[in-house]
Amino acid sequence: MVRCGSVWFRKYGNFIDNLRLFTRGGSGGMGYPRLGGEGGKGGDVWVVAHKKMTLKQLKDKYPQKRFVAGEGANSRVNALKGSRGKDCEIPVPVGISVTDENGKIIGELNKEKDRILVAEGGLGGKLLTNFLPLKGQKRVIHLDLKLIADIGLVGFPNAGKSSLLSQVSHAKPAIADYAFTTLQPELGKIVYNDFRQISVADLPGLIEGAHMNKGMGHKFLKHIERTRQLLFVELELYKEELQTKPVLLAVNKMDLPGAQDMFHVLMNQLQNPKDFLHLFKKNMIPERTVEFQHIIPISAITGEGIEELKNYIRKSLDEHANQENGAYHKKQLLNLQISNTISYNEPPPKNGVTSPR
Repeated sequence: MVRCGSVWFRKYGNFIDNLRLFTRGGSGGMGYPRLGGEGGKGGDVWVVAHKKMTLKQLKDKYPQKRFVAGEGANSRVNALKGSRGKDCEIPVPVGISVTDENGKIIGELNKEKDRILVAEGGLGGKLLTNFLPLKGQKRVIHLDLKLIADIGLVGFPNAGKSSLLSQVSHAKPAIADYAFTTLQPELGKIVYNDFRQISVADLPGLIEGAHMNKGMGHKFLKHIERTRQLLFVELELYKEELQTKPVLLAVNKMDLPGAQDMFHVLMNQLQNPKDFLHLFKKNMIPERTVEFQHIIPISAITGEGIEELKNYIRKSLDEHANQENGAYHKKQLLNLQISNTISYNEPPPKNGVTSPR
């Protein structure tokens, strides 16, 4: 992580977004039949989220990708109850989804210090097991990283996303005039005068057919699922739920000749989208059109509209957070009302004890 002025910027070198690991809980310890002693339980294997961790660091530190917890201690004369085996913790970045070999989700780690049990240790030998210990659970797991950011900055190649990220966050992504300059996700942070920080993720440019896994396809589209809002994207064909995210549209390259005229044409198209659907192939026409909360003309080269865009980003995030909080409180109130109604209408038990008059 490097610091650019007042902005922290994380650079992902040799980006890795998934890993396959072997895990095994520790075996239990031997029991002591003659004195009825119990062996110690084997240690467990946990996946634990850390903010300053990456999957590349995990792979480099543990190239064998095997994680085995400690064995429980055997029961003995001077310690009839064997001690527990040492747990094994796998450090992973925040934003990890953990699945088993069959693709079943074991759990997700969305904030620092979240932890998931992935392989349980075996029981120590005791009377019920004829004092023989049980082996620990074996499990192959997959770690799948989906970046977490407030704003997902996505669009077609050469739309100027990397230039925009460098303007709003002072980050320094690679910028050039060819497709897929951004070959891996870049993260930056907008820092406001009152020290409010908003994270922005610049994802590699989309191509037509990305929803069918063409180009980089789903490998990078999945990161969008973990952003709170989107800054210009049309993704209905990948996953319809993404259309429910609040969306802003930044119209870049307003410094080019004829940009104002083209902007007016674009606004007309956005206000009357059905009049222009015939320009698309039938299989590319979305069932629902994206409704933009705000449309902001900008130039990432000259800086035109950048401050206005940053203010709209903050305003949109705050509005959405307030709506989510309001919906949560309404749901809690409704549950409370339903609970009270059920308790008032519930008949007394037939065999219940009643107080004398």
